[in-house]
Amino acid sequence: MDRRLLIKISEMYYLENKNQNEIAEQFGLNRITVGKYLKKALAEGLVKISIANDSYGVLEKALEKKYGLKEVYIVSFASELGYAGLQYIQRIYSQDDVLGISWGRTLGAVAQAATLERCNPVQADILPLGGSLENVNDEHHVNTIIYKMATAFKARSHYLYAPFFTSSAAAKAVFMQDSNCRRIAALWERLTIAVIGIGSPASSSNWIWSGYFGNEYMELLQQAGGVGDICSRYYDLVGRRIDEALENRTIAIDINLLKQVRHSIGIAASPAKVEAIFGAIQGQYINVLITDEQTAQLLLQFKPQQSEG
Repeated sequence: MDRRLLIKISEMYYLENKNQNEIAEQFGLNRITVGKYLKKALAEGLVKISIANDSYGVLEKALEKKYGLKEVYIVSFASELGYAGLQYIQRIYSQDDVLGISWGRTLGAVAQAATLERCNPVQADILPLGGSLENVNDEHHVNTIIYKMATAFKARSHYLYAPFFTSSAAAKAVFMQDSNCRRIAALWERLTIAVIGIGSPASSSNWIWSGYFGNEYMELLQQAGGVGDICSRYYDLVGRRIDEALENRTIAIDINLLKQVRHSIGIAASPAKVEAIFGAIQGQYINVLITDEQTAQLLLQFKPQQSEG
């Protein structure tokens, strides 16, 4: 077979982005023959395909193996988490999925990255994983996030018209009798994708732990072994839940439901959040992690001091 022809066809296909029909027409061949020539060029070493590896593949695999995660997605810097989260959602979000999203700065960045140009329409549902908090930046408000994401994906949006925290367990019970709360709670039971931020009392960016509850409460949580929170459900280093009294006042998904979700995606990055991420993994609240390189390296090296007993 003419070596020159194999090279020419390969150049047109791989370098000039011509399709097989266009190549066949130019050389008076049929498409099947062009396909055979391309395979032959590969087999004879005339074409060598390499995959650019940004070096994170090895680190991602190592973390997946160490922690039994479905997937780890690493970016260079924490500032890239929003777009990375959107990319992951785009890849897995499909018809009839039920997508739940928490609130906060990181999830706000995901929503900010979502545009009609970037997102393909999906006939599916999208809803919040908790109620609304006072004094939250509009961009980080859960219903703002839901609106932006639903608009970008042309998905069915659902909103929760209730506070995140109530004054008492009795007040929460009243809210949960409302038809809106009941409808959202029923959708939580059907979640197929969850996208959640991970908070930490050690992180200066987590105002929930300090500004909202006060330093005294933060110290009590830390004394109880609290290392992190998901939707303000607090847990220790091995994922055990703490502070039942606060949970009874919180209008948010029971994070035990996250254990049955097909893709429960935790998005977090900071040396201060390593223990919080570790606890979330140990509690099986997440099975996918999106983080930055620095945090990933620390997680790979992390050895908990607290015993599981």
